[in-house]
Amino acid sequence: MFRIPLFVALALIVAFGGGITSAVWALKATVGFGSIAIGPWVAFPEAQTAAADPYAKAHRARAGELLFGGAEGLIFTAATDDNGARLSATCSYDISGMTPPARFWTLYATTSEGVTLRPGPDLPSAVNSWTVLRAENSSFVVHASPVAHPENWLAIRHNGSFKLVLTLLDTPTAGSSGLIDLAMPKIVKTGCGNA
Repeated sequence: MFRIPLFVALALIVAFGGGITSAVWALKATVGFGSIAIGPWVAFPEAQTAAADPYAKAHRARAGELLFGGAEGLIFTAATDDNGARLSATCSYDISGMTPPARFWTLYATTSEGVTLRPGPDLPSAVNSWTVLRAENSSFVVHASPVAHPENWLAIRHNGSFKLVLTLLDTPTAGSSGLIDLAMPKIVKTGCGNA
């Protein structure tokens, strides 16, 4: 007597549970299609526009991110250094070089899941184009490290791996097809632990 309703309830639990789990997994697995990679930096130019694919739109809606216009902005993320090793919060890295042309840019760190790292109220958690100290040729070096460094320091106080997020705002890069010739900052490991 209760066998048929029990099977129906079990089938519904499996169907809904499996469907929701697979949808959440798909949203976590990718930001969308059409990515570009320049060294360790990866961007999804279409993900921030109205022409984004359904996965990118769902990912953006789930994360609560703002929609950029065609040439308003482009977000690059890096989960590895230039040698392909995963970024570890126990190591120190130098992010050096120049960014593509942009009116304003920001650089900050997140967890592997995309949650912004907040090392503390008195520690630098982000660097931007207005506050970064530059060399004479306009290049810069940002030290991403758990240990304090002079000049441009991005404090990393976290356990495990992390990602770097470079956001270019008001940039011709976002609306152009010349993404292949972009020069992105290098990410070089300088040591781990107390070394």
